[in-house]
Amino acid sequence: MNSFRFPLQKALDWRRIQAELQEERFRQQTAALEGIDHACAQVTAAGNAAEQQVRVWNPVAGGELAALGGYRLHVKLQETEMAVTRSECRKELTKRESVMLEARRQLRLLEHLKERRLAEWTKARDKELEELASDVYLAKWKRRPE
Repeated sequence: MNSFRFPLQKALDWRRIQAELQEERFRQQTAALEGIDHACAQVTAAGNAAEQQVRVWNPVAGGELAALGGYRLHVKLQETEMAVTRSECRKELTKRESVMLEARRQLRLLEHLKERRLAEWTKARDKELEELASDVYLAKWKRRPE
């Protein structure tokens, strides 16, 4: 009997490569989202630190308060821009997740098909071996002198 050969092995390999590629793209997008979250947290922390620093000054000049107000507006603008960027990044992450899950599904489909074909081949091989063993036994039994 011939050894097992899956006729769709190249397609299975291609699907595996596609799944790995989509998983890597998903990880990259996740890292990008984490980077945006980290940057947003830094901007917020810097704004809070500046405000706390001005609060501890005993004589506060009007120019310093005006600068703090301008800095607050700048921080709010950055937070708003980052929220928009984060939202877009999150949408892209959702899209990449669905593409990755579809690639995994297609890979699993071919893997299950290969497993099924391997099981069928194994069953046929075992049957053939059993028939061969039975033929050999009968041939020996018939040649045996009585």
